[in-house]
Amino acid sequence: MLIDIGLNLGSPRYESDRDAVLARGLDAGVSHFILTGTSLRESAEAIRLARVHAPHCLATAGIHPHEASTLDAAGLESLRALLRQPGVVAVGETGLDFNRNFSTPAEQEQAFVAQIGLAEESGLPLFLHERDASERMTEILQSHRGSWSDGVLHCFTGNRQALHDYLDMGLYIGITGWVCDERRGRELQELVKEIPGERLLLESDGPYLLPRDLPQPPRDKRNEPMYLPHIAATVARLRGVSVEALGKQTSANAKRLFRFSWSGCR
Repeated sequence: MLIDIGLNLGSPRYESDRDAVLARGLDAGVSHFILTGTSLRESAEAIRLARVHAPHCLATAGIHPHEASTLDAAGLESLRALLRQPGVVAVGETGLDFNRNFSTPAEQEQAFVAQIGLAEESGLPLFLHERDASERMTEILQSHRGSWSDGVLHCFTGNRQALHDYLDMGLYIGITGWVCDERRGRELQELVKEIPGERLLLESDGPYLLPRDLPQPPRDKRNEPMYLPHIAATVARLRGVSVEALGKQTSANAKRLFRFSWSGCR
C-alpha cells in the first residue's frame, strides 16, 4: 500500500467527483492521503474534507508563497487556530517561489519565517514548497534551525546541490510525476537514486503533474492518486528496488515524519 503525502483535494477540478477520486485511489492501492492547505480558505477546506473522509485522510494548513501577501497579523492568528485542529499534521504548504513571484520575495520570506515560528509552537513538521529559490530557502531554514524539527521538501524538482542541501538538514524529499517526464524530469531521474531510502516520500500533487508517460492518459490531463502506483513503479525501477519494498519504505517514512497513526491517535 502507498501513502499519497500531497493531494489538493479541494481543487475545483475535483468538484464533481471528489468521493470517486479517493475511491479510485484506494482501489489502486493508495491507502491514505494527506490533503494540502495553501491558503486560509483552502486549509480550512482541506481539514473539513479530511474529517469527512477519515480515517483515510489528514491535512496540512499553511500559506503558499503565491499567497504570502495575504498573511497579515489576523491571518496568522487564524492559521495558528487551524493548526490546532484535529487531523492537521504539518505546517504548510509554505516556502519560497521566485519563479513567478505572485507575492514579492520579501512578502514570501516574511510569511515563510512566520510559519516556521508556527512549526516551533505546534511541534508540527514543515510541508515545504520551493521553486527557483533553493539557496535562499536553505539560508532561511539554516538560520532558524532551532525553530523547526522536521519537514518535507514537497514536489522536489531541483538540482543536485539543492537536493543535498535539503538532505543535509534532515529533510524528507517528496517525488511526484515530474520524475515520469522524459523532458523536464531527466535530471530528477538521476537524482532520485541519491535520496536515502529513509528520506523518500511519494505524492501525486493532484490535480497537477499528471505523469507524461501514462499508457492511456485522461483527456482532461487531470492527475489523481490512482496514478501514484505508476509513479512508484518509475521510482522503484530507477532505484533498482521492487515496488513492494518502495511502498513499505515510503509508507513507514510518511508515518514517521507526520508522527501519527492512521487510526487517528496522535
